Amino acid sequence: MDTAPADGLITSAWLLIALPLAGAAVLLLGGRRTDRWGHLLGTGTVVAAFLLGLLCTLQLDGRRLGVDLFTFIATGSLDVQAGLLFDPLSAVFVLLITGVGALIHVYSIGYMAHDPRRRRFFAYLNLFVAAMLLLVLGDNFVALYVGWEGVGLASYLLIAFWHERPSAATAAKKAFIMNRVGDVGLALAIFLMFAQLGTVSYDGVFGAVGTLAGGTVTAIGLLLLLGACGKSGQFPLQAWLPDAMEGPTPVSALIHAATMVTAGVYLIARCAPIYDATPTARAVVLAVGAITLMIGAIAGCAQDDIKKVLAYSTVSQIGYMFLAVGLGPVGYVAGLAHLLTHGFFKAGLFLGAGSVMHAMNDDVDMRRFGGLASRMKVTFVTFGLGYLALIGFPFLSGFYTKDAIIEAAFDRGDGWGYLLGGIAILAAGLTAFYMTRLMLMTFFGRPRWEPGVHPHESPSVMTAPMVLLAVGSVLAGFLLVVAFPLEEWLTPVFGEPEAAEHVVAPLLVSVLVTVVMALGVLTAWLFVGRREVPVTAPVRVSPVTRAARRALYADAVNESLFMRPGQWLTRALVFFDNRGVDGAVNGLAATLGGSSSRLGRTQTGFVRSYALSMLGGAVVVAGALLAVTAG
Repeated sequence: MDTAPADGLITSAWLLIALPLAGAAVLLLGGRRTDRWGHLLGTGTVVAAFLLGLLCTLQLDGRRLGVDLFTFIATGSLDVQAGLLFDPLSAVFVLLITGVGALIHVYSIGYMAHDPRRRRFFAYLNLFVAAMLLLVLGDNFVALYVGWEGVGLASYLLIAFWHERPSAATAAKKAFIMNRVGDVGLALAIFLMFAQLGTVSYDGVFGAVGTLAGGTVTAIGLLLLLGACGKSGQFPLQAWLPDAMEGPTPVSALIHAATMVTAGVYLIARCAPIYDATPTARAVVLAVGAITLMIGAIAGCAQDDIKKVLAYSTVSQIGYMFLAVGLGPVGYVAGLAHLLTHGFFKAGLFLGAGSVMHAMNDDVDMRRFGGLASRMKVTFVTFGLGYLALIGFPFLSGFYTKDAIIEAAFDRGDGWGYLLGGIAILAAGLTAFYMTRLMLMTFFGRPRWEPGVHPHESPSVMTAPMVLLAVGSVLAGFLLVVAFPLEEWLTPVFGEPEAAEHVVAPLLVSVLVTVVMALGVLTAWLFVGRREVPVTAPVRVSPVTRAARRALYADAVNESLFMRPGQWLTRALVFFDNRGVDGAVNGLAATLGGSSSRLGRTQTGFVRSYALSMLGGAVVVAGALLAVTAG
């Protein structure tokens, strides 16, 4: 589909990025003078961006519109124009980022009320939103990359916001380094596009994909996937995402629900023409999604930190989205629909967890909770609705979108389709188990609070966003799948949907998923609901539980395969540099210095010495001439 020049209000789409970016600049440069009203400015810029994005979306009418801004790079054969692309796909992400982001900003007013650096926190939030909007609105891969790196920088600043805590500083560094691994893949993919096609614009690259050799397209697809795995916390780069919980809870909601982790899904969906041309790369996307959703689901079953349970849930749910987009045309819309509903219920769950922490003196250990349902009724109800949506309770958001992904997997009609569908159903059962365990340990049973803790409901500035997100958790799936099908809205991007030939009847899939979900809930009730929860985690547990507590040893594998060999290589290179390179240079300098010193001793200053030297030289020259003449 060709890009047409923007008209009407959409010509001002650049303000979507400029508003939060200006807010960040004012708050960072204004200093303490902005402390009293900085949180209001930060929130206001994102609310204004949401309203502008909504108005632009209403004017879009299914078109693909471009906004030319200025020349970004013009050197040699590389010509990169700074421009924006406003189409149905980017509009969906704009509304998600600014809408959920605005609610998180409002919530943060109360959550960070007593933090002396609240103004700086809102500046970082604004910077994060601006970078994410540039990522989804840019009309070329260079603009996407700038936004991509901006998101990485802002996430580092937010995760390390309480940098005086060593755990927060370490988590931020871990996230930054692991994201750099993925960023290298994205950068190499862009270099390869320019080397082969001479352009980095979406229209230029996607229009010329058919001219590339199959191996080249596959290489580009795999490199893009590496970048997506880094940002979205997918296997093998998923280990940073749970550790990112060290940041303030609003950061967890922003990173895990509506922005950063969705960047990888957006990248693959935007690059659909590339993945449609390379079945190999698409198969790897499928494998990554299937592996990751199981890793997240298994690890979530054994965590006692309420935020880490939700973090591993995010790892698993993003795995569902990767599985969906890896299925190709039949899965793109299903994956994006689940991304949108996930933005509502996961943001609500994280804000609910923050509300619980607010009431429990920032404690995150669910073993020291219990009985909070009667003390925090608003938090309990809103969190409960998010929980039901996440586990796929019938007719709530997750029920519609998760079932659509599983149906698309079965519709492959081959052995791999049945395997992928089976894995997705099993993960749904595990999701129901660990989320029910979380609900039982947090809101039900005997209170296990620490002395001096007096649970209370959070202020309305925190509960109001939670209520709105809970409404989205209930209604978003129905609206996106039944009432106003997302499939029709995205037709200009992915083309007319093909009539699905269901291998397994959708009703049968829904019944099967619901039964497995119910079994997960029942199992959690049998293991947790009917037993006294020990305040201290049991030490004598099964090998499976130990592995789940350590996230299937992801950190141990990374340390063994990459960190320690990297350290050894670094030490070897430092040794070689010190003893080899520096040794050779220093040895040569010492040799020249010693030789010049010895030669200098021959300069005595006595005329007789110089005369003797001249006589000796003359004798040698005369002898040499006589020898030549005689020969």
